[in-house]
Amino acid sequence: MTSSSEGDGVAPDAEGEASGPGDAERAPLPAAAAPARPRSSPSAALDAPDELAAHGEPVGSGPDLERLRARFGRPFEAGDVIFREGEPGTEAYLLEEGRIRLIKKVRGAERSLMVLKPGDLFGESALLGGAARWSTAIALSRGVALALDHGTLQNLVERNPAVALRIIKQLVGRLRDAEDQIEIMMLNDTQSKVVNALLKLAQQSRAASGTSSNGASFAISPMELSTRVGLDVDTVKRAVQQLREGQYLRVADERLEIPDIDALRRLFSLLGVKDEIRGEQ
Repeated sequence: MTSSSEGDGVAPDAEGEASGPGDAERAPLPAAAAPARPRSSPSAALDAPDELAAHGEPVGSGPDLERLRARFGRPFEAGDVIFREGEPGTEAYLLEEGRIRLIKKVRGAERSLMVLKPGDLFGESALLGGAARWSTAIALSRGVALALDHGTLQNLVERNPAVALRIIKQLVGRLRDAEDQIEIMMLNDTQSKVVNALLKLAQQSRAASGTSSNGASFAISPMELSTRVGLDVDTVKRAVQQLREGQYLRVADERLEIPDIDALRRLFSLLGVKDEIRGEQ
């Protein structure tokens, strides 16, 4: 998360502002946008699984990176539509550089589902061989994604267990995030939604680091947090600022720091009691 002024609580998200609902009306990212390269085919990709599987994070640098980008690379600019909801899912994407926002239309309104970072797989409906896209993917910044058609992706999964395991982990993570979002959406109070999301992020961060500390630190943008809680960015900023004023969290070195997770958990319980009392009146 970028550093912020004391008045904002969360830093302004320039990338988020560049991709409002109107961006979905732009033309989808054309295949011609990629640099000149031979068209990939499943058979041509059989020597690539080890290269792709070696990277749990974005692909590194050097000859391997250039070979992968030449074969699978699909560059994009901020505002480009990578694919649209309802289109056949012919390719899955591994995000190498930049950020992608997934949105879905609900009763005519566009809702953010998540913001993807380098290393994330998206467009996985291609695993089902042409199933319709479940969401629209819009680029928040310039970047590059590795585009894998159904045959190539199937070969990668069948021939390399590391690739299959990585995909399974990402899909399980998506399911966990969806369940978390459902839980958050069931809360009535704005502050409760934000605190609940921060608690889950803090617990995930602590589990990933393997620390037993009662604090946590993680990076998240205003748009990412607003997507998790289903609120607009300005509302999230105000909620975060209130938590800063109560010393429940800090913004330092482009990260959110929660010094005392137990204190934040107690606040969440108090907010729940307050909401129950309000409901009984």
